[in-house]
Amino acid sequence: MKKNLILCKSVHHHNTWKVAEAMARVLDAEVVSPDEFPYTSLDDHDIIGFGSGIYYGGVHPDLMEWVRGLPSAPLGSRRGFVFSTSGLPLLWRLWHRPLMAELHRKGFTVIGEFHCRGFDSWGPLWLTGGIHRHHPDSHDLERATGFARTILEQSSPKRVFKVAG
Repeated sequence: MKKNLILCKSVHHHNTWKVAEAMARVLDAEVVSPDEFPYTSLDDHDIIGFGSGIYYGGVHPDLMEWVRGLPSAPLGSRRGFVFSTSGLPLLWRLWHRPLMAELHRKGFTVIGEFHCRGFDSWGPLWLTGGIHRHHPDSHDLERATGFARTILEQSSPKRVFKVAG
């Protein structure tokens, strides 16, 4: 039986790693950094999550480079989802687009997206102590586990029960 996997790049405050761990508990998945995971092990996994904090309006360059280096596969032969955290969450769908497009080029069907606020102290924000200091909070993590449950339910084969009669 194939396992689930979450590749996560979370650098400054480990916001995204907290979200990845919450999802991993539901998905029974391992959470690893992309630089620790070889491409050759990809086929051992069923659902793969790709998570990152948002840096300069996009996912972490290490995660994008890892995905760009993936060997191509037939479209639909791999399933994955994308998630992120950021201090300014208004444009998260826009920030996911390049990663989702690259995953599509590499044969992935993207089965979901998730985003929540994260503590951000980048640039001048550190002078004021940052924004969203306590995020992801328990509500954010509950939303993340709910998202993971949905991913799992949508990915499970439908079971048909026969009633003896």
